[in-house]
Amino acid sequence: MKNFTHKGMTVIEVIVVVAVVGLLVALVLPQFNKLRENQTLKTAAEDVLTALGKARGQTLSSLNSSAYGVHFQSDKVVIFKGQNYSAAAPDNENISLISPATISDISFSGAGSDIYFERLTGAPSAYGSITITSGANTKIITISATGNASAN
Repeated sequence: MKNFTHKGMTVIEVIVVVAVVGLLVALVLPQFNKLRENQTLKTAAEDVLTALGKARGQTLSSLNSSAYGVHFQSDKVVIFKGQNYSAAAPDNENISLISPATISDISFSGAGSDIYFERLTGAPSAYGSITITSGANTKIITISATGNASAN
């Protein structure tokens, strides 16, 4: 009687391993995509909150004896100097949002998509909310009449 030892894998074993790995990838991949969307949304909200805080802080510290504000676009926010946004101003600080996060809605008490802060009080020129969307998820940033900003 001969003693046979296996040296390698059979075709059936390879097919089973490939099927198991394929099944695991099919189950785990959607969860990673959801996790990525949630992290992108969280990062975008933090970027917007940071821009608002920075503009308000620069205003309250009277940096360059000026007010500062934030201009909102679908794919970025821009910190600007003064009370009026100008796309060509050299002092503008652009903060791009990571795709697929976008600003989908701006609802301010005043018209437009800009907000600036008053020099002595830090009060905003407008207050309201900004909606950020990433996939099926949304986050709402609220700017109060006192200038404080918070996310849901």
